[in-house]
Amino acid sequence: MHATPDTSTQECRDLDLLMPLAFFYVRQELELPALEFIEGKLMPEPSRHLLVHQSDMTPRLRNFHHTVPALTVVAVEKTEDFVMREVILTDQERVRPIEYGAIGIHLEGLPSHVKTMIRDGVAPLGAILESEGIPHASAPTGYFRLFADDRMSRLLNTSKGTVLHGRCNVLTHPDGSTLADIVEVLPPG
Repeated sequence: MHATPDTSTQECRDLDLLMPLAFFYVRQELELPALEFIEGKLMPEPSRHLLVHQSDMTPRLRNFHHTVPALTVVAVEKTEDFVMREVILTDQERVRPIEYGAIGIHLEGLPSHVKTMIRDGVAPLGAILESEGIPHASAPTGYFRLFADDRMSRLLNTSKGTVLHGRCNVLTHPDGSTLADIVEVLPPG
């Protein structure tokens, strides 16, 4: 008899990957939007180009949209060594959303001025790591299709039920320790 994955075990794994997103939904006493994990190769363009890679999203979004992404912090929780924030990246004029992000950032091991920049929400994490030369690696852990609920449709300026694509990603320090757990969702088109 072969062991088969238990549904509850799979649900726990999925919830673990979605932890930053789940944090902000639970905080508002909302259920997560309907979503399903998919293989990256099944994602349509341009979402596949923007999400299926092993690098930071900020430079990819900057190059694709020909704009410096601006950060709007929607919600944040901070401790001395950890920042959990929910953000919208927009075009430079702050008119059009180009990404939703929910991110848990471990501040240990970062220079104090970088910790301050992250805590203050001065720029997207990827832009800070890039400008400050912080070595790290990016490793996507899952790709998904999400059906926009009222909250996500409002944040990304789209209609309820719109199919959105996203990824779960982990940034690590060179020693392998976690720098950030991230859920990134793109608006349609």
